Amino acid sequence: MKKIFNPPSVRRPFGNYNHGLLVPPGASLLVTSGQLGIGLDEKVPEYIGAQAELCFEAIKAILAEAEMSFADVIRISGFVTKREDFPAYMAMRDRYTLDPKPASTLIIVSGFTRLEFLVEVEVTAAKLFC
Repeated sequence: MKKIFNPPSVRRPFGNYNHGLLVPPGASLLVTSGQLGIGLDEKVPEYIGAQAELCFEAIKAILAEAEMSFADVIRISGFVTKREDFPAYMAMRDRYTLDPKPASTLIIVSGFTRLEFLVEVEVTAAKLFC
């Protein structure tokens, strides 16, 4: 369904993502809001990895409601508050994403709506329904 673009004239991706993905005509598109690392119990873990896991689990639930999965994700945008949190975030991203790997952006931000939030993740997914 998706065509991958990693042109030889562009440096290879730094990690497990692709520079571009083309979605065919007729695909349904799902765009999520940014998901934060907070549970149904309103608790926010102190560790970045646990917060990222909550973000990806929330996205997994949203995808399921739309009859999609991480196989349908074409783009991930991640936002972290500390450069040293990149590896933990990327490990969680890589655990959830499937091939072909989506396009991905990771940005350092000064903070979120509450000080205890360390990461926020949003995705775009596309799927052909026959």
